[in-house]
Order: sequence, then C-alpha cells, then structure tokens
Amino acid sequence: MKKCFNIFIFLLFVCLSAFSQTQEPVKWKISFNETGEILFATSITSGWHIYGMDLPSGGPNPTSFIFEKIEGSQLSGKPFTSTKLKTEYDDLFGMSVSWYIGNPIFIQKLKITDPEHFSISGYIDYMSCNDESCMVGKEEFAFSKKDLPPSLASIKPEAKEQKTAILADTESGERRAENGEGEIASGETIDLTNEGVKETENTSELWAPVIDELRKYGTDGSSENKSWLGIFLLCFGGGFVALLTPCVWPIIPMTVSFFLKRSKSNRKKAVTDAITYGLSIMVIYLVLGLLITILFGASALNDLATNALFNLLFFALLVLFAISFFGAFELTLPASWTTKMDSKAESTTGLISIFFMAFTLVLVSFSCTGPIIGSLLVQAAGMGNIIGPAIGMFGFGLALAIPFALFAIFPSWLQNLPKSGGWLNSVKVVLGFLELALALKFLSVADLAYGWRLLDREVFLVLWIIIFVLLGLYLLGKIRFSHDSDLKHVGVVRLFLSILSFAFAVYMVPGLWGAPLKAISAFPPPLYTQDFNLYDGEVHPQFRDYDDGMAYAKKHKKPVMIDFTGFGCVNCREMEAAVWSDPRVKGIIDNDYVLISLYVDDKAKLPETVEIEEYGKISKLRTIGDKWSYLQRYKFGANAQPFYVLLDNDGKPLAPSRAYNKNIEEYIRFLKEGITQYNK
Repeated sequence: MKKCFNIFIFLLFVCLSAFSQTQEPVKWKISFNETGEILFATSITSGWHIYGMDLPSGGPNPTSFIFEKIEGSQLSGKPFTSTKLKTEYDDLFGMSVSWYIGNPIFIQKLKITDPEHFSISGYIDYMSCNDESCMVGKEEFAFSKKDLPPSLASIKPEAKEQKTAILADTESGERRAENGEGEIASGETIDLTNEGVKETENTSELWAPVIDELRKYGTDGSSENKSWLGIFLLCFGGGFVALLTPCVWPIIPMTVSFFLKRSKSNRKKAVTDAITYGLSIMVIYLVLGLLITILFGASALNDLATNALFNLLFFALLVLFAISFFGAFELTLPASWTTKMDSKAESTTGLISIFFMAFTLVLVSFSCTGPIIGSLLVQAAGMGNIIGPAIGMFGFGLALAIPFALFAIFPSWLQNLPKSGGWLNSVKVVLGFLELALALKFLSVADLAYGWRLLDREVFLVLWIIIFVLLGLYLLGKIRFSHDSDLKHVGVVRLFLSILSFAFAVYMVPGLWGAPLKAISAFPPPLYTQDFNLYDGEVHPQFRDYDDGMAYAKKHKKPVMIDFTGFGCVNCREMEAAVWSDPRVKGIIDNDYVLISLYVDDKAKLPETVEIEEYGKISKLRTIGDKWSYLQRYKFGANAQPFYVLLDNDGKPLAPSRAYNKNIEEYIRFLKEGITQYNK
C-alpha cells in the first residue's frame, strides 16, 4: 500500500539520520520523589519534539513506558503528564499525529508493598523529530531499595505480596500483567488516561451490560426485518437459478406428467399430489436449514462462516464444482442413494410416496444445487441469527416447488417449455464461471481473517475481470468446451448476456486505482488492502480495541461509535461503501465521534485463553474476535453484524442501536441523535 511505502521511506530516513548524526536531541532525568512517584523529566533541544503516548497504529512511534521487572511494588495506572499536546494532520502517514509542546515531565505512581525487596526496571521507547530529520531513542532505567526515599523505605511489607511485571505498551495497545512464571496476574488494571489512576471498577463498568437501556431507546427493528427479507429474496433467487440447471430442468415435465398420468380420471387428485410434492420439497429444505442451526447454533455458524479451514474447504469445493461444470468430469452422489429413494417411493403410497419422490429430486439435483445451497447458507449464517438459515432454505425450496405446482394446475404450459438441449449445458458452464468468481470470495475471507495478505483487493479484481471477460467470450462462442454443442449463431439472449459480462469487467477496471465500486463492495477485500489507492473517501476507525478507544474518547470528551464488524461480513462492506462514503456521514463520524471497529472474526490469538461463563456453560475466548463477539453478546445482547451503537464515556447508550440499513438520511439522524444526547 502507498501508506506502507511512505512509512518504509520514513523509517529508512530515520535510520540514515541516526547514522549521520551524533547529537542527542532528547535527554532524560529519571528520579523518585517523596510520595512514591517516578519522575521522567525531559530536556529537548529547541526545534525537536517527542510524540504522544496514544497514537493510532501505522504512524510514528509513540512515547511508550515499558516496565520489564517490578518487585516489592505495584504500578498505579500508566505514566501521565500535564504537558499539552499539539495535533496536526501528517501527509506522510495519512493521519493526525500528536506531539508534546516543550519539555514534558511524565509521572508514574507506585504503591510500595515491600521496601526490602524493592526493584523496578524497564525502558522508554520514543521517537524525536524536527523539521528535517527524526531519531528513534531508547532510555533505560532501574531502581532498587537504596533509591527509595526514607519515608518509603520504612513501610512495612504487606501480608500478601504479589510480584508482577507489567507491560504497558501504548503502541500495541496490549496491557498484560505477568507474575514471575509468566502467567497473567489477576486483578491488574492499567491506566489508559493521562488523568492518573483508573480503578478496576471503571473497566468493569465499560463492559457492564446495557441491554435494558438499549431496549428503552428501542432498536432498529426494520433493519433486522430487511435482513431477513434480503436473505429470503437471495435464496429465493438462488432457487430459480437452480431450476435452470441440467439436474433440475428436465425433471419438471417428467415429474408433472407422472402425476397427471397417475390420476387420469381424477385431475383434481393429480393437482393435489403435485402441490403436495412441491410442499415436500419446501419442507425438506426448511428442515435442512433448521438442522444446520440446531447442530451448530447461531454463534458457531457466524464463527464457521469466517473460519479459515471452512472457507478454504468451500473455496476448493466451488473450484471443483466449477471444473466439473466446465466438463472435466461429472460429480454425482452414490447411485445407491437415489436408487434406494426410488424404491421407497414405488413401494409406498399416499403422502409418504410423494415425500420420497421429493427427497429423490433433492439427491439427484445435488451436483447442481449443492454449490448454490452452500453459498446461500454461508450468507444466511452470517446474520448470526438462528432464523437466518431456516428462512433462506424456505425461500430456496419455495422457488423449486412453484413450477411443479403451477404446471400441475396448468398442464398445457408444459408444451411451451424449452426442450432440454445445448442451452442447458451453456447454463451449466455459465454457473461454472460464476462459482469460480464466488470461490475467490471464500478465499478472501480466510485471507483477511488470518492476515495472510495473499489476495489483496487489486489481485481479487484482476481475477474477477479475467473471469468475466472469459465468460463474455464464451457467450459469444469464442471459447468452447468439449461437451458444448455447435453454436451456429449468437442468439439475442447470449448477446445481451455477453454485453453485461464485458460491461461488468470494464466497470471493475477503475477499482484497480481505488475506485470504491459500490455495486460490488460486499465482495472484494477492503480498500485498505490495496497497494495503489487514489480514493480518499473511506472512513477509517481510530481504534480496533474497545478499552483503548473508550479511554481516548473520555480524555478528549467525545462520544463513541462502536462498529461490530467482520472481515467476512458482506453487509458491513455494503454499509461502508454505500453509507459511510457519503460526505455528510463521513464528516460526522470523522469529526464528532471516536470510531471503534471491533472485528468479531479476527483470528489473532489473545495473550492467554480467557474462560467465561455464558448461558450456564463455561466457554473459552482464544482470539481477539472471540473477545469482541463476547462483548457484543454480553454487553449489548446482539450477535449479528453490522451492529452500530453510540456510547457516552461511561459505556452507556446514547441512541437506539442500528443494524444493516442503507438509508443515508436515517443514518445521519441516528448519528446526530447521539451527539445531541451526549451534549445533554
């Protein structure tokens, strides 16, 4: 990325400066005072400065105080200073950076627990710059019993001494308390403000549930309903696509004719049987959706949808299906399964017979419908709601069932159906191209969740452009596969579909230079993964850590916007491209809020596994994504993404929560309501 390149050049410049200069623009004087405070006093050469302690990642090195060893005492908060900060936008880093004016004095409060064994050591990591060059500095410090003032050296040791070594690194945002064996010590809280000590209860308050407060405001229920409707329509459309596959289309006239012949003397019964057959298809797919949610659960489905192994497996399966659709080989379920279902249908009567016939259709058509169903289930599972997959499969089954019922009621329509032939094979090949494109989405989700950076945005777009250009050439007959029939001329439908395919490929070309491509924003990786990006209309989160972001907001007296999102969240990308990119929305978020984006599918490991009790069960939080997913469930009683909530500096809601809803005017009202309530 351009930003990474700038940072590289900047750091190279820093290194060259270090070699070329012998001056020390920053000198430190570190001492104890009578009240048990460590004073870090600076003497900075005129024209130079050091940066603040709370800077976003990707910028210059913040001033960080690292305590490597602590014995006989405990830290009370984080180092703080009363020196003012100057904040300006830095073109080099593409962000606002802050540095101290003058010579700041930092104070670290201590609680002496055992003067006889007192020992503390660590170092200061900082960067100093002037208008021409920068230098990276490191200042070590160490104190022992002899350095203590007399008033502190006479303190009696506490009955329970806890030896800790606390890492207070403001650059990475990690805050860990370790005992002598390297295990996390309980009950330690690091101060994240420049105000001094922060009690442990304050952190607990920030995580305290506010479900009842949100209910008093009311929630954006329309958004949830729209999500359900969107899943239903998506799967309903997928069902109609499945109808056009070679595995399903030829079965329609055969099955309907069977019902009509079966009850020649009673057409009413034939129609009833065909409708029952359609309902059986719907029930089978509905039960399939319910079984999936019962077996995995809403949270597990959301986690599964962003699991690397699952996404890589699905990527491989879709590529395999695509190769099969291109004619390399035929994928079918074991013949014994369908034979057994056929025999059951013939040996039984009534409703049971019709149900087994419907089940036979599901099995026979799996080679064509399987990848479609799987893709739709992944989208439905991403809602994080147990109803999603059930609604989706109901829509899919309904689309498959409608033709059987309609053709049974109006049998004369069967004569007007296009006969099976080469066009069905063309549909299959087109589906192969589409599945190949969709497979890249699953690979991208795993790539983003684990930070592999194998499939950045421009690579993704190049592959999609090539795929849809090849699809256009196929539709024009310029590419043929071994099982394709001769194409004597290009039909009108093929011509218009090829135009759409070429137009779509051309539409994606500006995306290689950073164009947002709002029409497909849900599919490619985010813009920040792109190396060359000329677009500057994105909204970037200031923090990706809840506690750090809340502390920063309290210090700067600004309301907070929490964005529960995910690398694999399709609706999140749509909201960012369609709503956040609006200049009015972007202006309010950037200027009036502290935006904290919490990725519930971030697979980075926590420093240690945390055990929590939820719904009477003990669960383990192993990744950063687990932590934020638990925060969303525990504090806000929600599990789906995107999920937006506005908070004051005590972690209390300022307005109703908001979910997926691309109405920009409503979103602006939502943001303004939060500001109004905060100012009150």
